[in-house]
Amino acid sequence: MNIQRQIRGLAYQAFYGLPLPMRRHIARFVSPKYLVGAVAIIRDSEAAHPGRILLLRQPPGRGWGLPAGILKRRELPAAGAARELFEESGVRLEPGDLTPGNPNAIVHPNGGVVDTVWFGAVPASSTPLAVDGGEVLEARWFPIDGLPDLTWPTARLLGIYGLGPRAGELPPSIPAGSYQTPFPTVGDAQ
Repeated sequence: MNIQRQIRGLAYQAFYGLPLPMRRHIARFVSPKYLVGAVAIIRDSEAAHPGRILLLRQPPGRGWGLPAGILKRRELPAAGAARELFEESGVRLEPGDLTPGNPNAIVHPNGGVVDTVWFGAVPASSTPLAVDGGEVLEARWFPIDGLPDLTWPTARLLGIYGLGPRAGELPPSIPAGSYQTPFPTVGDAQ
């Protein structure tokens, strides 16, 4: 064990002795690669419908999901969430009107994708929904206690924030009680 520690110490010394551009190149080569996305959880802000959220049905249409997509190169996460929300549902929110989830970044269990999660609210009755019929087949508001069939990633993500059918089922990497949501659940609204 002591020899392993000495070898590791020598390797770190050699690595940090290299010029910075070479260290960055090595780090990029050996580091895992991730796509970074943005997800918007949008609630209906009208008091008459507490706890409703916006969901999308996308091809092939076997489940409902959240407005989401991959960030463009150098795009800020909140800007990406606002852009995807508008492109997929017609709902326009400024990036500054979105609140980061806590935790804000969710790593997909199969690896390769990290989603940043953003919360927002709009009055559903005065916010028209517009879908293109290609990328998104349908957009609708659903009460948290009456959600349709969700895609597995959507059910998991909502569950991390204490919402939907998997509420309270946290992945082992997120300690219980370390998350919070700016989103009132149906029980909180009553």
